[in-house]
Amino acid sequence: MILTFIMAAMNNCKKYIKTWQMEPIGIAQAAALTPDDVEIKFFDDRVEEIDYDVETDYVAISVETYSAQRAYDITREFQKRGKKVLLAGFHPTLVSDEAINYADSILIGQAENVWAEIIADMKKGELKKVYRGNNEVNLKGIFPRRDIFKGKNYMPVTLIENARGCKFNCQFCSIAAFHKSHCNYRPIEDVIYEVKNAKYKTIFFIDDNIGSDIERAKELFKALIPYKIKWISQIATACLEDDELVELMEKSGCLGVLIGFESFNPANLKQMNKTWNTGIEKYERILKKLTKHNIFVYGTFIFGYDEDNEETFKITLDFAMRNNLILAAFNHLMPFPGTPLYETLKDRMLYDKWWLNENCSFADVVFRPKNLPPEKLSELCYIYKKKFYSFPSMLKRAWGLRKCLLSHWTMMFDFFKYNVMSDIDTTKRRGFAIGKEK
Repeated sequence: MILTFIMAAMNNCKKYIKTWQMEPIGIAQAAALTPDDVEIKFFDDRVEEIDYDVETDYVAISVETYSAQRAYDITREFQKRGKKVLLAGFHPTLVSDEAINYADSILIGQAENVWAEIIADMKKGELKKVYRGNNEVNLKGIFPRRDIFKGKNYMPVTLIENARGCKFNCQFCSIAAFHKSHCNYRPIEDVIYEVKNAKYKTIFFIDDNIGSDIERAKELFKALIPYKIKWISQIATACLEDDELVELMEKSGCLGVLIGFESFNPANLKQMNKTWNTGIEKYERILKKLTKHNIFVYGTFIFGYDEDNEETFKITLDFAMRNNLILAAFNHLMPFPGTPLYETLKDRMLYDKWWLNENCSFADVVFRPKNLPPEKLSELCYIYKKKFYSFPSMLKRAWGLRKCLLSHWTMMFDFFKYNVMSDIDTTKRRGFAIGKEK
């Protein structure tokens, strides 16, 4: 039997956004679960052409909400050629009643507990319409099949999963909706094995919050110290009050972290169900601590909640500049289906199922904010990203980060490289179509 995996892109554009081209670990893990007597083929729609005439028995497509329209188009192409298609991932799980109409089969939830059944049914030619995984998965001994990445043009960073899911329940977050605020951890020895065998020694731990279990995180960081790697990950502000944790982050090679600050407004944070974020004073205290330990911060902010207006952008840019964030994201609020936010904004949506609307682009605001017209909110996000990534801003922040940059001498070049890349991406993402390139 031959099984072909597909990573669906957001659209059929031939020049995809480079910073989105990272190893799809989820597919590599599914490949690892697949027995040796099944031949595996893999196409990443973001970096290469899909061969629709490839010799295969089944096709499995990984689908996110932004890539749903494109994934359905890919499905139709394979079905025209008589191939059976399974859809899996966040979107088929959160919008299963829609996805089931496009595919021969869908996987709802995680694969580990049900993949063996799926493969057995494929071999028998008896693929069921729906398979359901669950949140109680054992990740021990599962190592991604990285050989499937050979020849792909990915960014030179090794992605490693330490834990899957998130214990928090942010209103806007599809990860929380998918995992139901549950987190599964891999054995630390498995993580270290991957670190030792990593192709690139800059590691991106793809956890949604690498500090979700603080004592376990400390254990992991202690185990990383002998390997002298550089690593990045995402972490919540709630974890960073622990001084020992931050010290161990530095000792273990932490180069930088992504922190979702999201907002400075308590009412917005309450609506997000993110009340452990307590505003500017706490944020700045944490940032000073991280800078002292030579850890860079990529800060993300969300605009479009009911307390936001144009002044919110000015305050946020001032904060990002004053605290010398290495990178920053000024994102408009996006209601993903299956999240509490989507239900809250249903009566204010501009499109029914925006992810299937061919006129929709990545930068579009798809609901009516309280204090700003949708077009104005989108424009302000673009304007303030461009201000943050302007050359004077880069110089000012580089000077503010000079101690960190000197302690990580290779970052002297990378600071400007990734700021320039982010500036270019900001322009590319504006108008980047969902589904089909216009």
